[in-house]
Amino acid sequence: MLSFQPISERFEIGKSLREKAPRESHAEWKPHTKRRHPVDILIESSKGRLPNLLPIRYGRMVQSPFTFFRGAAAVMAADLAHTPNSGLELQLCGDCHLLNFGTFATPERRVIFDLNDFDETLPGPWEWDLKRLVASFIIASRSNGFSKRDARESALACARSYRKRMVEFAEMTALEVWYASLDMDTIMAMSENKESVQRIKKRLAKAANRHVLEDDFPKMAESKHGKHRIRDNPPLIFHPSRSEEEEFQKNLKQTYENYIESTTDDRRVLLKRYKICDLALKVVGVGSVGTRCGILLMMASERDPLFLQVKEARQSVLEPYLGKSVYKNHGQRVVAGQRLMQAASDIFLGWTQGENGIKYYIRQLRDMKLKPLVEIFSPYEMRRYGKFCGWALARAHARSGDAAKISGYLGKSEVMEEVLAEFAERYADQNELDHKSLVEAVRKGKVEVYIE
Repeated sequence: MLSFQPISERFEIGKSLREKAPRESHAEWKPHTKRRHPVDILIESSKGRLPNLLPIRYGRMVQSPFTFFRGAAAVMAADLAHTPNSGLELQLCGDCHLLNFGTFATPERRVIFDLNDFDETLPGPWEWDLKRLVASFIIASRSNGFSKRDARESALACARSYRKRMVEFAEMTALEVWYASLDMDTIMAMSENKESVQRIKKRLAKAANRHVLEDDFPKMAESKHGKHRIRDNPPLIFHPSRSEEEEFQKNLKQTYENYIESTTDDRRVLLKRYKICDLALKVVGVGSVGTRCGILLMMASERDPLFLQVKEARQSVLEPYLGKSVYKNHGQRVVAGQRLMQAASDIFLGWTQGENGIKYYIRQLRDMKLKPLVEIFSPYEMRRYGKFCGWALARAHARSGDAAKISGYLGKSEVMEEVLAEFAERYADQNELDHKSLVEAVRKGKVEVYIE
């Protein structure tokens, strides 16, 4: 006969893990004695990327400590490997900072708030995601010119929300956790700032009313002599050179066929309605700059376009410290992690491999996606946003982790959020020093930058 461990027992098991890794130990941060130079880590992580795009990557990272942090997931992964952890593991985002959350439409056309970047996803200690997320609130708050108190309050709000929501998920059934999501109606109903709510409503309405044909197509593509082609906007969007075109098209055909095979039968029926018209390379984000990313223009008819994003999937920055992924194709690693952590995923999500052996994943380019306007947040809005990010991360972690054990470790007091805020402040100081190291490397000509 099967026996099940009560929630109370799992809670106590989590609590007992504090003996191995006291909660207060998470506040500690000092560089490891053998810590590698951050610029050396960045240069190493650039191996295999398109060399002509690397100056754009470094140019974006050098702008501020915040942009540096966004592109330095590999640096923080190396640092987190030397920090305490409770021993509880689950599926990690791997690059969990406040700009890797946002809103998008579910297949049922609901608009939800969730994590939306999984390039580095891998199983590992839950603390790694939470520490990176809380640190990002201190760094972004400093970038906005907030006081030390306001910056800390945003970090505390995020950590507190994670702790409280994890208790709620621990008490839910497995299916309740799996079906849980955070929709924008809930977020707006909880907001006390009418101006903020109105701004969100306007952006959502604009996104909902945007049509690919009427909005995205004329901006991103054009029709000439009966052929549809993506508009060039160098150095950010561009086509391969004529000498590369034949090989490019050959590789694209095989890559797309492999992608089709990774999707479900019903998705294949839908995708077969579309014809590939064009593909162009595109520079995206900060940490992803230099990887092979592109926009795929599909047409089902003259007035029925679809844009897909094709993105190279490389080894996760966590793998040197947590072990290799069980998936041979890193595109599959990304897709599997995304489906496990997100409340709802893009219907076009799939993975593939080109003839040259490079792995990719594919998703819809835009589907009512909205990014948070963090740079214009007030301290109040940053705190509110911190609550929602903490909530979304707790839900994502509860899907693959033991929420009761994590809750037992976190406890019912505010000890853990104070500890995490302390770590975040200390790591933000380290991040500023690392950013200065990159600036100095640029001055010395060690790395080349392109400022857009």
